[in-house]
Amino acid sequence: MERVGSISILHVILLSMTVIGLKNHVTILPPLLIHAGRDGWISVFIAAVAMVPWLFLLVYIHRSSQQASLGDWLLPKIGKVPTAIFRYVTAFFLLLMAVFTMAETLQWIKSTFLPESPLVLMILIYSILCIFLASTNLQTIVMVNVVVLFWVVILGFFVAFTNIQVKNYSLLRPFIEHGFEPVISTLVYPASGYIELLLFLFIQQNVKGRFRWYHFAIMLFILHSLTMGPLIGAITEFGPDEAAKQRYPAYEEWGLVSIGRFIEHLDFFSIYQWLTGTFVRVSFILYVVSDLLQLRGDRKRIWKIIGPAFFFMSLSLFLMEDHIFLKLKGDYFLIATFIFLLLLTLFLTISALIKRSAAKEM
Repeated sequence: MERVGSISILHVILLSMTVIGLKNHVTILPPLLIHAGRDGWISVFIAAVAMVPWLFLLVYIHRSSQQASLGDWLLPKIGKVPTAIFRYVTAFFLLLMAVFTMAETLQWIKSTFLPESPLVLMILIYSILCIFLASTNLQTIVMVNVVVLFWVVILGFFVAFTNIQVKNYSLLRPFIEHGFEPVISTLVYPASGYIELLLFLFIQQNVKGRFRWYHFAIMLFILHSLTMGPLIGAITEFGPDEAAKQRYPAYEEWGLVSIGRFIEHLDFFSIYQWLTGTFVRVSFILYVVSDLLQLRGDRKRIWKIIGPAFFFMSLSLFLMEDHIFLKLKGDYFLIATFIFLLLLTLFLTISALIKRSAAKEM
C-alpha cells in the first residue's frame, strides 16, 4: 500500500527545479568558468554521470527508512545522543546554505538594481518573508513554487531562444584545451548542486508514494540541463575569457536580449527569476531546518530561534568584502557542501545497515 502524504512526487520534482536549480543555474557558474574555462560544460556532464551510482544510495536509504522522518528513524538505530548530534549539525549546515543563498542574492541586488538601498532593511524584509513561508507548511511552499516556477521556466526559454542570434558555438572549441586537469578539478562544483537531492529525503514522510531510482534520475537530468544551458550560453555569447570575468554570467545574458530594433533592456525579468528562486529555496531549507529541530507546528519558536539566527548570519556575510565572499563561496563553501552531504549520505547508508536493537539503550 502506498503511503499517503501531503505532496506528490511531481511536486518534489518541481521543487528540485527551484530549490537546487537556482544554485546550479547561478551560483556554480563563476568558479566553473574561472577554473575550467570553455571546458566547464564537460565538467558538468561528467559530474552528472558520476553521480548516477550515488542515486541508488538515496533509494536504499529511502526504502530502509520506510519513508519515515529521518530523525525518528535514526533514534532506535543509533540512540538519542547521536541522533541529536545528527539533527543539530545537519540543521546548522543547512542554515549556512540558506544564508549563503540569501547573501549572494542581496549582493546581486545591491550591485545591480538597488545600490543605495539600506542593507539592513533589505535583509530584514526578505528574512521575514522567507521565515513566514517556512513557518506555514509544505503544501503552501509547494503551491507557491508551482505558481512562480511556471513564469521562471517561460522566461528561461525566452532568454535562451532570443539570444540565439548572438551565440557563436565555435567558441566552445578547442575541446580539452588545457588537458583534463581543469575538467577533473572542477567536477566538485556541479556535483555540489546535484548532491543536494539528498535534501528531499528529509521530507519523504510528506510525499505520496515511494521514490524510485528514475525519479531521482529525472531530477538529476533536469538539474544537468539547468546548469548546461546558462553555462554554454555564457561561453557562446561572451567567450570563455570574458564570461570568466563576470560575477553573474546568467544575469549578464539578459543584457543581450533584444527583439528587433526597439525592444531591449529586458533584464528586469531576471529580478523575478532570481528573487522567486531565492524565496522558495531559502524557505524550503528553513522548513527542513525547523523540522529537524522539531519545531514544526510551533510558529513562535520558529520565529524566536531560527529567525534571529538566520538574520544575523545573513547580515554578517553581507558585511564581508565582495572578493572575500566570492572566494569563500567558490573556493570553500561549494566544496564543503559536497563533502558534508556526501558524508551525510554515507552516514545514513551505514545507519540503514544497523539493526534496530543495537542502540536502544543509549
